[in-house]
Amino acid sequence: MKNKKEEEDVVSGTFTWVIDNFSKLKTDKHYSDVFTIGGFKWRILIRPKGLHDPEPDVVDQLSMYLGVADASTLTPGWARHTHFSFTLVNQLDSSKSKIKQTQGIAKGFKEERREWGYKSFMPLCELYDCSAGYLVNDICIIEAKVEVFVNIGEQGSTVYATLESTKKERKGQESSNMISVQAADSSPAPKTPSFERKPPFLGTPTSEKVCNELTGELMEFMGLGKIEKAFVPLLGEVCLLHPSLIECLHKRNRKVSECAFTALGELLHFLKTTRVKDMTEDACVRLQSLWEDVEMFRFDLAWLEPHVHSALDKKKFLERARRVKRLREDVDILDSEKKRRSAALAVTEADLEVAKRDLAKEEEGFAETVMDRELGYGMPSPNYRILC
Repeated sequence: MKNKKEEEDVVSGTFTWVIDNFSKLKTDKHYSDVFTIGGFKWRILIRPKGLHDPEPDVVDQLSMYLGVADASTLTPGWARHTHFSFTLVNQLDSSKSKIKQTQGIAKGFKEERREWGYKSFMPLCELYDCSAGYLVNDICIIEAKVEVFVNIGEQGSTVYATLESTKKERKGQESSNMISVQAADSSPAPKTPSFERKPPFLGTPTSEKVCNELTGELMEFMGLGKIEKAFVPLLGEVCLLHPSLIECLHKRNRKVSECAFTALGELLHFLKTTRVKDMTEDACVRLQSLWEDVEMFRFDLAWLEPHVHSALDKKKFLERARRVKRLREDVDILDSEKKRRSAALAVTEADLEVAKRDLAKEEEGFAETVMDRELGYGMPSPNYRILC
């Protein structure tokens, strides 16, 4: 049972969107009416014709996103954190309704990330199957459940965060291709990196025992909430060195603490288990997203920030390392070619010396002659005049 404080903090609601003449929609993007949950304005965006994406697994798929409807009118620096779910209602058998919901850390809606959603919610062929039950009389029904946690910070700024039952999510829900969309007024970016919980990049642990795999097993952490087991030793280590991490959440309710330490634990786990060579562009994007999630809880992270920025800079280092490696390969190739040509030149010089010696022998006692002179047969020269 939620205590009074949690009931006041968590605001949730459901919006049902009935779309008539679904098959006749002509636009690539179709928006719902604006609805309000938790005092904030939202809207649903679908792509009924799918995405023209080079990735084969997202072509011919119904895409669906939740967006902040009034993002352009909000003050700079606004942010909201929510969990949400979409249900594509099966009108013939409700037990077959298609449901996808966010997992793990609440999704952060910000000025530069105004929409979250799914590239591949359902194959279009399944949606348009008349016997499947998702389109009946050309009507499609979509339900969106949004849960927002509202907390007023010391400086009056509002932080939104919540945490679904992590245990149920990790054990019972299918993972999905959750993506962020960069701007509400632009087309949802089909190539934006995925921010769902992915298997961690494997690294080499130090003397501490660090679990690389996220098993979904939860452990009680210092009476503050249940956290992913792999995160607990990392959190215990940093909290011992930086007690302010616990102090800043001391008066927060359990759900906020769980969400905050799950976010911090995931960031620490990423830094602990990721090698330099793994810091690709996608890895940098994921690290940036994890860092932004942790910042929302206003921990004192002055000790961690340099390490995060250093890790993000590894992308430039890797790019330069690749250039150096390529140039070294070029130098090796040219050096090998030089050696090959030098060896060939040595053989040619030896052949030249042999040819010179042979020439010298042949020239001994050899008298030059006029090559154009006729051979003759003992007759006088044509210039000799015979006198009669």
